Amino acid sequence: MNTVGPSLKYWVGFNIVRGIGPTRLRALIDYFGSVERAWHAPADGLRSAGLDRRSLGNLLKTRATCDLDREVEKVAALDARVLTWESPGYPRLLREISDAPPVLYVRGTLTEADVWAVAVVGTRRATSYGREVTRRLTGALARSGITVVSGLARGIDGEAHRMALTAGGRTIAVLGCGVDRIYPPEHRTLAQEIMAHGAVVSDYPMGTEPEGSNFPPRNRIISGLSLGVLVTEAGQRSGALITATYAAEQGRDVFSVPGSILSRNSAGTNMLIQEGAKAVLRPEDILEELNLTMVAEQTEARQVLPADETEASLLSHLSAEPTHVDDLRQQVGLPIAQVTSTLALMELKGMVRQVGGMKYVVAREPGAVYVVD
Repeated sequence: MNTVGPSLKYWVGFNIVRGIGPTRLRALIDYFGSVERAWHAPADGLRSAGLDRRSLGNLLKTRATCDLDREVEKVAALDARVLTWESPGYPRLLREISDAPPVLYVRGTLTEADVWAVAVVGTRRATSYGREVTRRLTGALARSGITVVSGLARGIDGEAHRMALTAGGRTIAVLGCGVDRIYPPEHRTLAQEIMAHGAVVSDYPMGTEPEGSNFPPRNRIISGLSLGVLVTEAGQRSGALITATYAAEQGRDVFSVPGSILSRNSAGTNMLIQEGAKAVLRPEDILEELNLTMVAEQTEARQVLPADETEASLLSHLSAEPTHVDDLRQQVGLPIAQVTSTLALMELKGMVRQVGGMKYVVAREPGAVYVVD
């Protein structure tokens, strides 16, 4: 099995320390130069780095009592993976949010295709209307090649995961507990199916129980993994509205299914529409808004048309900065017809994107998932 290097255990260690989240950890790494040096730093140095008394006490206690090698072994024994900010396979969309989790535990597989993801969330007390709407919309998304992200909760979340699997798609479940503590317990079989066709993920340390206070913060990961969030049914107090709020703060699109004004379970979704969420009456409302109508075709093209030396050469000369096709031709030393035809195929495969004026950029950087030894 591959590893992310010897520093992995220190990332896991900091993730166990209460009171040290993304902001404080980033400050410590910036101050000491690496996560390993930050872990071993003396108390005075940690104070100088800005660590408050309570967080410092928690860190010192964890350092004295926690066997980091054993913690990493627990992850490996579960056949799970650990991704950190340093991992090339860390989800690109999640990396973009301001409070991206420093550590992500993964059971199953995250792939490059998961960059095309939409979160589907809603009330735990779903009505027959909410369940049917969720099934129809989620099934259409999955059949279009969209990865469905949700929270494995009872009600709408469970329906979304199940329908994504039934439609032959990928789905990701974000937990409010450790990945070794599946909750709710009646979804354990569903979780196993998700791991076989997607992933179960969490930023909570192994062994973390599903306490109520854990669920609102995890919603930022549901939205962070997604291009947009769809709320299919939710009352005014539904946790799904927290996910929608995170999505708006992260600059992600929010979609909502309208319901009867007489139904309490639609009060939240109707309110979202009043506040500016896009009303969804059909799956195309989501696919067109997010420019995802060609995902299935891109996925098929990527399978049918494997990369060759010409594609590799063009990719090596492309970046996030637009490059004109004539400049590319000169750099790779190939006929213009070959360059333009290859770029057209690469665009269909989702590898590059034309930004106007015959200029191209890399559509996304390829990722790799690293696992624990």
